[in-house]
Amino acid sequence: MSYSHLSTAWSSSALASTSTRRRASTGSSSLVVRCSLRDLRNRIDSVRNTQKITEAMKLVAAAKVRRAQEAVVSSRPFSEALVEVLYNMNQEIQSEDIDLPLTRQRAVKRVAIVVLTGERGLCGAFNNNVLKKAEARMEDLRQLGVDYTVISVGKKGNAYFQRRDYIPTERFLELAGIPTVKDSQAICDLIYSLFVAEEVDKVELVYSKFVNLVRSDPIIQTLLPMSPKGEICDVNGICVDATEDELSKLTTKEGKLTVEREKIKIEMQPFSPVVQFEQDPVQILDALLPLYLNSQILRALQESLASELAARMSAMSSATDNAIDLRKNLSMVYNRRRQAKITGEILEIVAGADALSG
Repeated sequence: MSYSHLSTAWSSSALASTSTRRRASTGSSSLVVRCSLRDLRNRIDSVRNTQKITEAMKLVAAAKVRRAQEAVVSSRPFSEALVEVLYNMNQEIQSEDIDLPLTRQRAVKRVAIVVLTGERGLCGAFNNNVLKKAEARMEDLRQLGVDYTVISVGKKGNAYFQRRDYIPTERFLELAGIPTVKDSQAICDLIYSLFVAEEVDKVELVYSKFVNLVRSDPIIQTLLPMSPKGEICDVNGICVDATEDELSKLTTKEGKLTVEREKIKIEMQPFSPVVQFEQDPVQILDALLPLYLNSQILRALQESLASELAARMSAMSSATDNAIDLRKNLSMVYNRRRQAKITGEILEIVAGADALSG
């Protein structure tokens, strides 16, 4: 299936949406189609093909959402073990005044904004909502007199910022398929080098948090500086304990797709008293925080992908429904015209027979 076919399908679906709105506001009788019966039949066939394409794309997006969900679940054991080690390491050194590169607080003069968008379109307002959130944050920083630079991740975001030369951009990155540790590591290495070299004083992440199949919320999360406990903080400084997590699961209920959300509390087991550290705990924590940063970026990439696929499911479902409505209206117009044509031919035959008999 080529991209040009998808573009045609989307245009036809948009036409379907327009026709449906017009019918809803003025009644089905106002649908005026000025073409021959053959052209009308061809148009009905075209809309039917569009319906098949959009329905197939909806099913493909649903299958990909399940695979993205499995990727999140498979990465949980590592994240839980990492959080447990971070928690216990902080218990060991809580009385010390630690100074780690990733936790160093300094006056904010320049901010790096990492923007996660999709690799493709046909997903409603998903990409537009994330970009609007990023633009609003840039405006806030401009009013505060703080410089900023953008790290764009995703083809749609890359195209958006490349067309706007007035927005300073540090790097353009692309993803291929389901996000992997390699993808998140590339982002992690970039922001780590910028922050440690003091080229930026703060790193923020703008992405779409997956809520359910019809809703995703664009949010801003502070990546750097990190909390030694591995807490996740938003741009307002409100932090969530790393031991609390939420897992989304795509299931079916009464024949329809739905999302179940489960809050999970990671039970922390303290280190055994006989455990001895070969290295200083501060050095171990310094090595663990980049790993935890990488896991948080990977989690955000997976959430963004799930939101994009859910938005595509919703958009393709709406396009399919609109195509069904348009095909129904066109079929009604076609049947009425065909019936009128047949009636006219019968009247002509009857009139001719009457003329001959007279």
